[in-house]
Amino acid sequence: MSSLRIVIIDYGAGNLRSVAKALESLGASPRVSSDPAEIARAEALVLPGQGACDSAMLALEQRSLTATVKGAIERGAPFFGVCVGLQLLFDWSEEGGVQCLGLIPGAVRRLPPGLKVPHMGWNTAHLQRDHPVFAGVPQDTHFYFVHSFCPAPATSESVLATTSYGVEFCSAAARDNLVATQFHPEKSGVWGLKLYENFLRFAEQSARP
Repeated sequence: MSSLRIVIIDYGAGNLRSVAKALESLGASPRVSSDPAEIARAEALVLPGQGACDSAMLALEQRSLTATVKGAIERGAPFFGVCVGLQLLFDWSEEGGVQCLGLIPGAVRRLPPGLKVPHMGWNTAHLQRDHPVFAGVPQDTHFYFVHSFCPAPATSESVLATTSYGVEFCSAAARDNLVATQFHPEKSGVWGLKLYENFLRFAEQSARP
């Protein structure tokens, strides 16, 4: 049983409960919260996402969460972003032409013309380097995707995994205490749960004095 203060950031996304259930199945007791003070005190954060970057950024702003989320990440709180929760980490998104959190250099682009969108279903994630959150996960494991836009990092430094769907795109990113995936671990069976299990271990190790 994890004793970490884990907060799932509530900004109106539709899959909060499924993420909470995944973490609870691993012995964690996450709080779903939109309270800036509670988010600021969290020992680990998860930012799930469904929908669009522009509406998600607006929801964060309306809840006075933008500066709080950025501040928590910048102070070193372990952070896991999912789907739109990955895209919001970049500088800017074509989806609504919105400025995002600016924590990873780069933009979010629409998938190329001619592809069926959304990209929905199972696809592989090809790891570009090792990371504690992917420890024990085989190369080219299948995960579940639902998206029409994808991140385009300015450099390869933050790219953790790539996926091919008409074009090769960044499907997982990591930097310091931050890791995020374009796919949905909570919808990806045993290997998705493995990522959350590894994240809990990663967060616990970070919280040790």
